[in-house]
Amino acid sequence: MIRVLIADDHHVVRRGLLFFLKTQKDIEVVGEAKNGVEAVELVQKLEPDIVLMDLVMPEMDGIQATKKIKHKWPDMKVLMLTSFSDKDHVLPAMEAGASGYQLKDIEPDDLVESIRQIMRGENTLHPEATTQLEEGLREEENKPHIINPLTPREQDVLAELTKGKSNREIASSLYVTEKTVKTHISNIFTKLQVQDRTQAALYAVKHNLTEPSENA
Repeated sequence: MIRVLIADDHHVVRRGLLFFLKTQKDIEVVGEAKNGVEAVELVQKLEPDIVLMDLVMPEMDGIQATKKIKHKWPDMKVLMLTSFSDKDHVLPAMEAGASGYQLKDIEPDDLVESIRQIMRGENTLHPEATTQLEEGLREEENKPHIINPLTPREQDVLAELTKGKSNREIASSLYVTEKTVKTHISNIFTKLQVQDRTQAALYAVKHNLTEPSENA
């Protein structure tokens, strides 16, 4: 039996999924959660095989819940079941560790097959989600820091810059001269295609460049 947990803040959606999945001989719905917090709690309590996870929910959304679940239970399967197919939802969901991404207008039989596919170790994506994922990956490849990678020392300077430190403070932290820091910052601005320290810091936060290099 495939043990399923349903996480969705809409009662009607949960009821519809429950009634349909009950008709499947190899599937058992073990619980329902109406938000991400409940989903995480019930995963620990009920130990399902797979979670059908809505994206937009109160208290904790599906992406945050998926991150927490995958962190604590890396082998747990999560199938996103949502109304959103744009890359701002698809990419974070897949990065969080979801094994599949389907839209709520999916045919019931196709949903069941998606659940079975995931339990066989296969990923399953709605065609629109696949398109958004591919476009998002292409965009990521064209990001300035991918085309023009920062050197380890430039990364160290950027990490200090995001903490709001002055050139003098950065120089002191990294045991270099202020002139050297200015040179690195100039190179960072050029590579990241930004105009000032604020833009550089925002870029670093957005693209997870806030940590010093491993060589630091």
